[in-house]
Amino acid sequence: MTTDDIRNLYQYNRWANHRITSACRPLAVEALTRNLGNSFGSIRDTLVHTQWAEWIWLERWQGRSPKQPAAFNDFPDVDAIEKHWSEIDRGQQSFIAGITDASLAQRIAYENLSNQRWEYSLGQMMQHVANHSTYHRGQVVTMLRQLGAKAVSTDLLLYLDELTSS
Repeated sequence: MTTDDIRNLYQYNRWANHRITSACRPLAVEALTRNLGNSFGSIRDTLVHTQWAEWIWLERWQGRSPKQPAAFNDFPDVDAIEKHWSEIDRGQQSFIAGITDASLAQRIAYENLSNQRWEYSLGQMMQHVANHSTYHRGQVVTMLRQLGAKAVSTDLLLYLDELTSS
């Protein structure tokens, strides 16, 4: 992957995250937090896990290995989730502004929450994070359907179509 590829991927990721949180905005808190038997139970917890993962990976890209788990109850509604996610987005954008093709190839070591050491190239880590977010957005779409709410598409090609039509 090149620097341009990563920048495009993360522009898409921001668009898709915003699209999915916007689709969740009409939900009552009871529906947002209802356990639907998914990986993280509720839509709220899935969104919080996803934003937390984007945050922890941003920390790892910068040489830090935080140990704090996601704090689901700190985010009672979509407003709180979006507010925190916008802070993470700003951090990602700032970090991405400084990457180069050479830095994408550099390997970065980190310790996970279980104190296990792992090491990957920055480019691999960045691809992983975007893929991870896509996976969980798909889960949220399924949960929206389970609740009878309006689901949205976050397909990359839809994003590209919107870019060319604006």
